[in-house]
Amino acid sequence: MDEYRPGPLPALQPLALDWLAQAAVQVAVLRLDRLDPELSGNKWFKLQHHLRAACEARKQGLISLGGAHSNHLHALAAAGRRFGLGTVGLLRGEACLTPTVRDLQDAGMQLHWLGYGGYRARNAPGFWTPWLERYPQYYPVPEGGGGLPGALGCAGLVAQLPALLPALGWSDYDGCWLAAGTGTTLAGLVLGEAGRHPVYGALAGPPAHGVAENIARLLDEAGVANGGYRLFEACRGGFGRFDTQLLAFIRQVERQCALPVEPVYTGKALLALREAVHSQVFPAGTRLLFVHTGGLQGLRALESQPCNA
Repeated sequence: MDEYRPGPLPALQPLALDWLAQAAVQVAVLRLDRLDPELSGNKWFKLQHHLRAACEARKQGLISLGGAHSNHLHALAAAGRRFGLGTVGLLRGEACLTPTVRDLQDAGMQLHWLGYGGYRARNAPGFWTPWLERYPQYYPVPEGGGGLPGALGCAGLVAQLPALLPALGWSDYDGCWLAAGTGTTLAGLVLGEAGRHPVYGALAGPPAHGVAENIARLLDEAGVANGGYRLFEACRGGFGRFDTQLLAFIRQVERQCALPVEPVYTGKALLALREAVHSQVFPAGTRLLFVHTGGLQGLRALESQPCNA
């Protein structure tokens, strides 16, 4: 089942920005957005164990949830097409056509729009029952590719990091920084690091989204101590909300570093890192890996008309 395993990690990209130079903090970007043209970012890692489980259960397809700009559903649809599996997407809000939705349709994903109330019920007992009765041969994948299988898939990328450091002239690094949407990838990195390096998460949504609780639950399920990480507020008023400072920052980073970041996850995470550096969270000489989790459907969302984000 090696076909479900992501390929080798792309090279690290040193980040040359004045606020890092002034603080004598070095940052290199793990460009997971370059990992695969379709299964971009952290999605490959989060999906690999779910894909194996669907194969072992001899399922004919995959069913999951997301919004009209969902990176997860975009990757799921691509995985289904690549591996010969049907896909079903349960979408938040009312039917609308975004660039992401067009791609889902082109990949053959069957779409069902749940409205907002219907989508909020996704964690209620019995939510999956009618859908699995309708699609009995489809394997249910948690929202965002989450759950312990998703975290364990992300844990595997940590072992590949040391081999990337010599190209930078680094012998080691002092921690990983990344955006936290559900916290699954962060929990996976904590598991993979096993206490060797701290993991720093920039929260893309408000506390009410329960990311801290989800991380604690995943680590508990994995049977490890709930530690080795730190969370930073980065949602800037709400999940998926943009402001002029954030958008200007994104444009500046892309212009200066040729680094594409979007406003939902990676842009907020990098801006939160700047704030942490300015606040002297990290001493001079610190070397950090910024994990670019992909998520570039958010850039397409900026270019399209407002829709059910």
